[in-house]
Amino acid sequence: MSVNANDNLSAVLYGINDLRLEQRPIPVPKDDQVLLQMEVVGICGSDVHYLVNGRIGPFVVTQPMVIGHEASGTVVKVGKNVTNLVPGDKVAIEPGVPCRLCNFCKSGDYHLCPDIFFCATPPDDGNLSRYYVHAADFCYKLPPNMDLEDGALMEPLSVGVHATKRGKVRVGDVVLILGAGPIGLVTLLSCKAMGASKIIVADMIETKLATAKELGALTLKIQPGQNEDEIIENIKKILGGDPNKTFDCTGAEQCVRIACKVTKSKGIVVLVGMGKMEQTLPLASAIIREVDIRGTFRYNNDYQTAIDMVASGKISVKPLITHHFKMEDTLKAFNTAKTQEGNPIKILIHANPNWTPS
Repeated sequence: MSVNANDNLSAVLYGINDLRLEQRPIPVPKDDQVLLQMEVVGICGSDVHYLVNGRIGPFVVTQPMVIGHEASGTVVKVGKNVTNLVPGDKVAIEPGVPCRLCNFCKSGDYHLCPDIFFCATPPDDGNLSRYYVHAADFCYKLPPNMDLEDGALMEPLSVGVHATKRGKVRVGDVVLILGAGPIGLVTLLSCKAMGASKIIVADMIETKLATAKELGALTLKIQPGQNEDEIIENIKKILGGDPNKTFDCTGAEQCVRIACKVTKSKGIVVLVGMGKMEQTLPLASAIIREVDIRGTFRYNNDYQTAIDMVASGKISVKPLITHHFKMEDTLKAFNTAKTQEGNPIKILIHANPNWTPS
């Protein structure tokens, strides 16, 4: 596969609502890295958040940063120490590369590494570009029955996989998922694959709930300003009881409160969405019933599980894909994500200039 040395068009975030397309030098892979022709890059809610607000919590955009971290690519060149990949391989790219030396890395919790490189988390550049280099051992070769669009969606799916592992979802569980955005939907897919017997998804937007229903969930529409105790009663009525596993994929205070109250005694609440740094919660309700409340952050050792779920036919991520854009139309793609025009779920940008809509 040849490299066009004159074209490494990249999407660079300079500041709030200042996203530019510009040419950057094609990077050279180190001994343990691969050079990738980028293929498909999805737009994540965090990408939009950086564009609109310039920060997420302690992570602040202070210098130009290439955006994008939900991605797949084709190997163009390998470093001299790389043995797991060869040019031409199609890969899903796990965007976080840890130090490998700290106690978190050595214990397997590498996602908590304080020195982790993570695509498009300031100050680290992302991979929405024509070419990109990445650690070879964090690139996962796609099986023949998965395409590059599937590969890009392994990043959000891994978030769902990690959340369901934190929630210890198993056969027979009754699950509540608050929020039917992309992360709520991948959590739904993962819960199904893990064996949950009944799943209800709650959201305020009808079109999102329609997708959740198509994916096999019961649904509940929450009305603006609706009382949380009324919402809880509606959840119980639809389920015929309390959920024993609840996933909040919104970060909204009301949803976290509902999760603490509605989850069955000895059940588990998993907080997947990132909300305000401080919230007022009914913790006593959870404490006296021994409900576990667990945080979740990104993923670790979950990419292969996500790939196996799709490759085995357990689930399909294709229903999440709603929009496609060429690299040259990146600004239009992000505007669609910002405005939610056309009710997007997952917007994909095709970085390869040879891509043509099917």
